[in-house]
Amino acid sequence: MQSGPQPADLTDVRATNLAVVLRYVRVHAPCSRADIAAATGLNKATVSSLVADLIDRRLIRETGLTEHRIGRPAAMLVIDGDAYAAIGIEISADHLTAVALDLAGGEVLSWQRAFTGLAATPGRAASTVAALASRAAARVVRQGRQVLGLTVGVPGLVDHDGRVCRCPELGWSDVDLRADLQRALRNPDYEVVVDNDAQLAALAEQRHGQHAGTANLVHLTGGAGIGAGLVVDGRLLHGARGFTGEIGHLQLDPAGPPCRCGANGCLEALAGIPALVRRVLPDAEADGPVTDFAPEIDRVRAAARAEDPATLTALAEIGRHLGTGVSILANLVNPEVVLLGGYFVPLVPWLLPAAQAQLAARTMAPQAGGTQLAASTLAGGAAAIGGAARAIAAIDDGRMPTPTAKTTS
Repeated sequence: MQSGPQPADLTDVRATNLAVVLRYVRVHAPCSRADIAAATGLNKATVSSLVADLIDRRLIRETGLTEHRIGRPAAMLVIDGDAYAAIGIEISADHLTAVALDLAGGEVLSWQRAFTGLAATPGRAASTVAALASRAAARVVRQGRQVLGLTVGVPGLVDHDGRVCRCPELGWSDVDLRADLQRALRNPDYEVVVDNDAQLAALAEQRHGQHAGTANLVHLTGGAGIGAGLVVDGRLLHGARGFTGEIGHLQLDPAGPPCRCGANGCLEALAGIPALVRRVLPDAEADGPVTDFAPEIDRVRAAARAEDPATLTALAEIGRHLGTGVSILANLVNPEVVLLGGYFVPLVPWLLPAAQAQLAARTMAPQAGGTQLAASTLAGGAAAIGGAARAIAAIDDGRMPTPTAKTTS
């Protein structure tokens, strides 16, 4: 058996060139065949052949002629958003979010359902998620689209095989969620992937957020835990097993409160949403642990708007802890922007000033050229958007879909 790099065959080369053309159209549409040839260095005959293939696959389409150029009018090309859609589902402690995107990035559906993650066994959770995915896939198919894939985001350690190794937020350990979902979905004809929610959220930011196209960015989740999804030089940073970005377990103050990981004074214990709720709303857990954070965050925001001194003090302190955590990321990977997501977003007006000041004080790079700290514009559905975007990104990387008879009709 041969090992090491192997030469690419003609099929590999064509798939690579198809991806090159598709990515160019995605970024520069509307564009012509001549534009593609000039920008990519591919000869015109090759570009014409590749474009014809992509049109046959219903990945791009012609959108008419333009006369605003020298010479004959040219047929312009755009991404075809009608034939395919990809589905992403985000699992949180208190809800499920499902999003489907077409190939052009347009939103096909966006649903949110209540979900008590801590009360659900992994098997029951897989059945619930699979039922939601089936409904989403049925909606996509009724629209005449082919499902490209399903990606499920989980707030925990997820390895490359889709096994949830540890997820304190849901009380799971060593759960083969990908296999469970495939069984519940009866082995669908589309790919099923399970990944970490923060990593998928970062992919969503990089492709669809306000800072889309940024080569180096971080998305910081704000849920029952704190995770970081890192895009470095344009690609998600997964690490050896997929466990990057567990910033919530960075120890900042050994004398601080205990964290779920067993250490004291971790970022999650100092600045996580549960810690915030317990500090600002001491009555919130009178009837048991909080499993739905949205009402409590609304109460915290109302108190902040009313300028309650204790609430403002707590938010400023939590902002400083967040700024410390972000400064560690900034010094390690030097992102252009770090985006606060999830339940941090409604509280950004009170968290951001202290966090930005702490970031500026603790990073080596000058602030003018250093890391920007801002709020995500994707709100709570970032991981679901990133899940859908993942299957579309795979096509951009050269994994061309095989159209079904219904897709090509």
